[in-house]
Amino acid sequence: MRKILRERSRNLNREVWESPSVHGGEDVKGYVDESAVNGPGCRAVVWVQGCSRECRGCFNPASWFFEINQLITVESLAAKILANPRNSGLTFSGGEPFWQAKALTELAKYVKEKGLNVMSFTGFTIEQLRSTQAPPHSQELLAQLDILVDGAYVESLAIHSPDSPVSSSNQRIHVLNPALEDQINWASDQVEIHILKDGTRIFTGFWGQIIS
Repeated sequence: MRKILRERSRNLNREVWESPSVHGGEDVKGYVDESAVNGPGCRAVVWVQGCSRECRGCFNPASWFFEINQLITVESLAAKILANPRNSGLTFSGGEPFWQAKALTELAKYVKEKGLNVMSFTGFTIEQLRSTQAPPHSQELLAQLDILVDGAYVESLAIHSPDSPVSSSNQRIHVLNPALEDQINWASDQVEIHILKDGTRIFTGFWGQIIS
């Protein structure tokens, strides 16, 4: 599948981007284990590469580019997630996860079979994802999610509260698994710092970013 993106913006000229599934994997911007600010409980977080929105005040502008950053197979990423017994859930962020819906659907199915719950952030609204104009395989990914946080980040509507699970007031939380109704208790307006073995620092939460 090939996506032709002709949109021109102030920061980026995108012409052609191939879905990572063509290359046999997911295009990942970053990954951490044991996050407490990206959903309920202790979670693995996958940031995907590629987003066309370019929201003012975006936490991860380096993830906008539709280019191959780091290809990882579903199987190897699932193994990485499941290797840490403290991970009780998996969160997709970005970038825009729904531009890689096919591969993320496969990953979600795999980890759910092992007992993890799955959540995703998206700049789309749930109504858009359910429409015929949604990115390919969006409904399949939606069917695997336990929680969806929808809506683009709007800087003028930013919520600066240590208790808010969303970053701007237009964003909505959709609990798609009733078992998680009482677990909307994470704080997106806090920061975690993860230092990886290669020295990469990942700041996640409010104003989170990935720094090599």
